[in-house]
Amino acid sequence: MKVKELAEALKMEFVTSAGMDNEIKGVYACDLLSRVMSGCEEGDAWITVQTHLNVLAVAELDEAACIIVPEGIVVEAATAEKAEEKGISMLSSEMGTYEICWRLHQLLS
Repeated sequence: MKVKELAEALKMEFVTSAGMDNEIKGVYACDLLSRVMSGCEEGDAWITVQTHLNVLAVAELDEAACIIVPEGIVVEAATAEKAEEKGISMLSSEMGTYEICWRLHQLLS
């Protein structure tokens, strides 16, 4: 499933227009960046409440398909701009982390 297909299926907001054709292979939900660096895998949709610039470095390192920010949390403007610049896909959702994980699992199964 591509990032743009996920966003449309789950009615998520596009924070960036970058990386919409990235293929999602799995899902990883965590807010502790050191844990994400060791646990998130290439192609994962990473769900986090963190919206500062450091998430971009971690997403790049892990080659995450996209970053999903749950609970209607607003992404910092500087982060959104830098993500666009770096070609990192970011989505925002009103759903909570659990619901996103569950629904994404259903879509990928």
